[in-house]
Amino acid sequence: MAGECILVVDDEKDILNLITHQLGKAGFKTIPASDGTTALSMARKSHPDLILLDLLLPDLEGTEVQKLLKQHPETKGIPVIMVTAKGEEVDKIVGLELGADDYITKPFSVRELVLRVKAVLKRVKGQGEEKKEIKIGDLTIDPKGYKVWVKKESVPLTATEFKLLLELIENRGKVMTRDTLLNNVWGYSYEGYSRTVDTHIRRLREKLGKAGEYIETLRGIGYSFRES
Repeated sequence: MAGECILVVDDEKDILNLITHQLGKAGFKTIPASDGTTALSMARKSHPDLILLDLLLPDLEGTEVQKLLKQHPETKGIPVIMVTAKGEEVDKIVGLELGADDYITKPFSVRELVLRVKAVLKRVKGQGEEKKEIKIGDLTIDPKGYKVWVKKESVPLTATEFKLLLELIENRGKVMTRDTLLNNVWGYSYEGYSRTVDTHIRRLREKLGKAGEYIETLRGIGYSFRES
């Protein structure tokens, strides 16, 4: 996994230097950017494997940068980890709804940051290896090609949304608790962050339209994928 390129976006010079240094020690290549405009330009020019995006930037808000990244064909597939200040719950939810793959809250440990970067990259890299196309009603999933269709119409999903859908489908008929989904999809425990699952499920249902009804909510427990 080492050697992937990470675009690090933060307007605080000390934090930017710290993150790029630590990611470099972990074996990653890094591209620094201190504002949203530069970040967008570098993302389109360099096509990084992942973007670490701070929400508080001097020119564009991080959520606006995220929106523009997902709208541009050259950058919409790049996974994004948002960096938020402690307590900015609304910004976290908005960012996830805009397609961010994960978020980390300041202050954070370097070890946690590196683990989250590796976890997201692993999810993206591992999507669809040695798996056949799945068809359920109007829904078609190509795990190997990382694609989803509803009635032959392509549905763009983030890496996390795709992994979440695949996890539910591969365990269809079973009840998947939020804790289980957090562990299996995000790759590590998110104690106290069950809302992360709910936000991604809501966004996933919206994108799937009518096919989103296959995902059933079991109140107080979690979710299940039903075939009919």
